[in-house]
Parts: sequence; C-alpha cells; structure tokens
Amino acid sequence: MAQRIEDYALIGDHQTAALVGRNGSVDWLCLPRFDSAACFAALLGDHENGHWVLAPKDAGPCTSRSYRTDSLVLDSVWETEDGTVRVTDFMPQRDKAPDVVRIVECLSGSVTMHSTLRLRFDYGSIVPWMRRTDGHRVAVAGPDAVWLRSEPEVPSWGKKFSTHAEFTVEAGEKVAFVLTWYPSHKNHPRLIDPYEALEESLQGWREWVSLCRYEGPYREAVVRSLITLKALTYAPTGGIVAAPTTSLPELIGGVRNWDYRYCWLRDSTLTLGALLSAGYTEEAQAWRDWLLRAVAGEPSGLQIMYGLAGERRIPEYELPWLGGYEDSPPVRIGNEAVNQRQLDVYGEVIDSLMLADASGLRTKPHAWNLQLSLMEFLETAWREPDAGLWEVRGPSRHFVHSKVMAWVAADRTVRALEGNPALSGDVDRWRDMRDEIHREVCERGFDASRNTFTQSYGSRELDAALLLIPRSGFLPADDPRVIGTIDAVRAELGDHGLLYRYTAEEKAVAGKKAIDGLPGGEGTFLVCSFWLADALHMIGRTKEARELFEHLLSLSNDVGLLSEEYDPVAGRQLGNFPQAFSHIGLVGTALALADERPEEAG
Repeated sequence: MAQRIEDYALIGDHQTAALVGRNGSVDWLCLPRFDSAACFAALLGDHENGHWVLAPKDAGPCTSRSYRTDSLVLDSVWETEDGTVRVTDFMPQRDKAPDVVRIVECLSGSVTMHSTLRLRFDYGSIVPWMRRTDGHRVAVAGPDAVWLRSEPEVPSWGKKFSTHAEFTVEAGEKVAFVLTWYPSHKNHPRLIDPYEALEESLQGWREWVSLCRYEGPYREAVVRSLITLKALTYAPTGGIVAAPTTSLPELIGGVRNWDYRYCWLRDSTLTLGALLSAGYTEEAQAWRDWLLRAVAGEPSGLQIMYGLAGERRIPEYELPWLGGYEDSPPVRIGNEAVNQRQLDVYGEVIDSLMLADASGLRTKPHAWNLQLSLMEFLETAWREPDAGLWEVRGPSRHFVHSKVMAWVAADRTVRALEGNPALSGDVDRWRDMRDEIHREVCERGFDASRNTFTQSYGSRELDAALLLIPRSGFLPADDPRVIGTIDAVRAELGDHGLLYRYTAEEKAVAGKKAIDGLPGGEGTFLVCSFWLADALHMIGRTKEARELFEHLLSLSNDVGLLSEEYDPVAGRQLGNFPQAFSHIGLVGTALALADERPEEAG
C-alpha cells in the first residue's frame, strides 16, 4: 500500500521524475519522459506493480530527511539500534539516458541494509526478463531495458520476479546503486560515476539557485518552490508539466483522478510572471517559446493543454489492473479535457505574450500575427458558453472568469497598439470589444443583492477564480464590487481558512452529481487559497494575507512540497503531487507580500 501523499519527496532530471517515500521506496517513476509508462507504479496499486526499496533491514520510516541546501538531492537518515545510515537519492542531469542514483553511507555503528527491486514496465503490468551481465542486472521487456549496478558490487539474488540484496555497511563506508534506462534495441549507454554525478548535481543546482532575485522573509519556501518548478520542466522543449503523477485522488475513495503529466495553458501567465520576477529569464524564455510553438495553428483549435513537446493528441483511457491510490479507482492515462473549449486560455496566451514583451524577452516576429489571429476568432467566440477554468464535464456555461479573460485579451491588445504605433491592427475594433465584454460581465455576471460576481451568468454559485478580477485589471482592487466578491468567496467557499474551487452546494451530496457531472467531492484547492491571500493584500488587508500565507506554508510536507489540494478535516494532502500550480501560487504570493507598504507590515 502506498504511503500518504505528503510522505513522498521528488527527485528528477528535468525530463522525468520519481517519488521516494519515507520508507526508502521509490513508488513512482516514468521512463524516459514524464508522460511515459511507469516502471514503478506501486503508488497507484501495490508493490507487485513495481517499486524499489532501499533501507535498513526491518526498519520503518526514516528518522529524518531533507534536501541538501539549494538542490534536489534528497537525504534520508535512519537512526537504528546498531547505527545511523543515510541514503542519498537523486537523478543526475541527463546526458543520453536517465539514471537514478542511490548512495548508502553509514554515519556511525554498523547497519544491515536490504534492497528489493521490482521492475514492472507499462504501469505495473509487464514483468521483464532479468539476467546477469558482467556483474550487473539487466531487465528487458518490449522497448524498455534497465541496467542495475552497484559500486562496490553487492551480491544479489532473484526471488518472485524481483531482485534482492542484503549487505552491511560500517561507519564511513559507502555503497552506490545506479539504475539506468535505455531503449532495449540499443547498446547500454555510458555508465556514470555516481559520486562525480552527485557533486555535479549539487553544483548545478546551487549555481541555478544563485540566480534567484528574491531575498525576502520566505526565501527558503520560495527557493524550494522554484526548484520544484524547474524539476517539472521538460528541458528539451521548455514545457512545464502540471505534476509528475496521474490519478492521485482529489478525495480518498473518489473518482476525480486525472492525469496531470501535461502542460496547461491556464498556468502560462502566472508561471511566466513567477519565473521573471524571481530572475529566471532563460526558463521564462523557454516556456514562452514552447507556448508559441504549441498554440500555432487554427485559432479555433486552441487547446487547454498540450504534451511535453506540444503534442495535441492526449487520449484518455483507464488501467483496470491498478486499484488506484488507497483504493480510489479509476487510474486514468491521458486527459479527455483536452477536447474541451475553454475561452479563458485565449486571454492567458495573449496576456503571457504581452508580459514577455514588457519584460524584455527576446521578441518573436510571428508572435503579433498570432495574437491578431487569436483575437479575430475571439471577437465572436467570447459570446459562447464554455467549460470554464476548472474543466467541468457537465453542460457548458457562460463562466464569468472566461469572459473576464476574454476582456484581458482585448485589453492587452489595445494597450499594445496604443503603446506601439508600428504594430498593425484596428485599435478601435478591439477597444469596442473590450468595452462590450466589460459591460456584459458587470450586468449579467454580478449579483447586486449580494454584492458579488458569480460563477456564471444567472447563477448564485461562486467561484474562487473570481479572486483574479483585480489582478487582471478588470476592476481596481478598491472597487466595492471587488471587495464584496472577495468577502463572499471567503465566506461561502472557505473551510478552516482554505478555499474550495467553487460553491460547496454544487459538490455531490447523498450520491448526487456535482457541477462536473461526477459523484463525490474534493479537497480545498491550494492555489485558490494563495489567490485569496493575494486579493486580501491588494485590498489592504496585508496582515490577514500574511497570516493565510503562513498557514499555507505550514501545509507543505517536511521537504517543502505541496500537492494540488488539501483535506482540512483529515489534515492531509490530496491530488497530484507535487503540483506546479500550488508552487506557482506560493511564489507569486511571497513576491506580492515582499512589496507591502511599511504601514501595512504590522
């Protein structure tokens, strides 16, 4: 059985990532890419679906663990009756093939270790053939091959389609294991030196962190979030995955289990802003360039998400042989929401392009033509209903957030034309569109009796995305309608100080289906709670904003990672992990609070 979500830590090589539990077990790893089939899938099933445990014999969870300063190198320490041992886990930046390195070091006494490697390709469904080659273990099945070696060599044996080893380390002794994936039709890649790889990894991460411009009071949390975002970046293209996992449930036993190993356009502006504000121009440039490549094509075909390299086809299917995390089926691969129309993404893309230009990123000559093409489609499409930001699988609606983001698209286009006469385009045309959207949203999306904007036209339900209205510039923060909306969202969507995405009454009750057409509920959505802190800060309630922000920081696990959601009653993380959106929210709020005025600091 898998551990609690917060009991895992992340290691990665900028092309894929693994989750390592407090018990020393790697329970999730997809090779060679984030979206490849997993060879360790115990996270969504059981140990027979693949894992690799390396820990003291008969020991429980590690005594303590931490990342080495400013890195993604994980140290797990066990203090046993016989001695103390440390296991260091990391994935070196890839040359040609992905490696997982695990170094055992005895810090005191004498400790007997055990290793059990169960490789199961294709999400835990295929048991590979295993053979010895020059003292190494080689596993092969279909297109996949994995090479396992140790330095110095540790004797191992096979049992029940697994590879086992047991060895004793004395104080000062080290044993390194290296697991390497490669295509089965090719010769094995160059073997790395695990100790050199460790030093290079530490140096590389620390050099990268040294570029961070943030020096505020929350630097440790901000740096950890930035490292996590970097780890979720697919280096060959610059795309950033929403999470490295699939099907971690939004409620234990529920069915809202989605595949997040893809790149969402909804994250684009917030991601770009966080990277630029923290000083990471190269990563921001790569993300902007990925965005331009991904969205190229017919404007009406703009998708809400794409693959790591901009792939458009992400078919969704289920894996019946996996029982799901804590018996929460189904396990889904792919994401059917790719076929939804979400009009807000047009605003996100255009806002991102404008932010990139304003920040001095290297311009792309075709970017403006792309923007005009998107605007020509949106000129009529904004009037239509859509699926909304949260990808509900129920009927389309006139979601207020979608309309606001259409306004953002028009507003940014107007501002670009007003600021640069050399650009081609009819500024009056887009100004008229902007004004019409604004009038309609204020008339049809606002409930005057409660002084709040609503989730969709004519509804009484609320939506946490309404908190983004002042950030977008649609209305100033001191507008009574903005303040009323913030207070209403906080009162109606709040639970133990955190926020759900939308009105609780629309969640399933007594077996009824919620707005998304699915039974069961979900946890509070962490990025929405960061948005609340931002909104409170914008309306001058900085003390409340800081208190909420620090509460959110306390929900991070022991190594500073956040999932998508949180169960405030059970006190545990929910949803895919770690979640880029949550960490983007953390960075954004920390940067916003760093700009607080002295009189608001108390």
